[in-house]
Amino acid sequence: MSFIIRTMIKEDIEKVQDVAKRSWNATYDGIIPHSVQEKFLNSAYSDEMMGKRLKGSFLFVAEMENEVVGFANFTPVNDAWQSELSAIYLYPHCQGKGIGTALLEKGIKRLEDIKEIYINVEKENVVGRTFYEAKGFKTIKEYDDNFDGHILKTVRMRLTV
Repeated sequence: MSFIIRTMIKEDIEKVQDVAKRSWNATYDGIIPHSVQEKFLNSAYSDEMMGKRLKGSFLFVAEMENEVVGFANFTPVNDAWQSELSAIYLYPHCQGKGIGTALLEKGIKRLEDIKEIYINVEKENVVGRTFYEAKGFKTIKEYDDNFDGHILKTVRMRLTV
């Protein structure tokens, strides 16, 4: 299966929202209560927030057969040449095909002069942690995060570019 990585456009919002929802529901089933997931997704991926993300960050989508199947969201590079990778999400059936790697590489290439990329991953998200470790991210700390009343075990990771 072939895919392309491109810059996200406004017309992709609905599909990106669906990718986020289905990816979160599959990844965090049994880790984060469904009601907490839904509240987060409705807020973080609302039409208004997606508009803000499009204007204030770097968003890329992965397309297979003209359908959006994944996306990545990077913050702008700060004065210390760092960026936060706030999301790489794929439909579950699209994982393990090199799409996440291509999204990460696109962000690194697009974020000129980037020196470090940071990500927060839920400790029980073994698939996510394994992916980031395979790409060279290193754990720099672990902490408890109060996520709408649910305590998450969060792992902070850094990739030196």
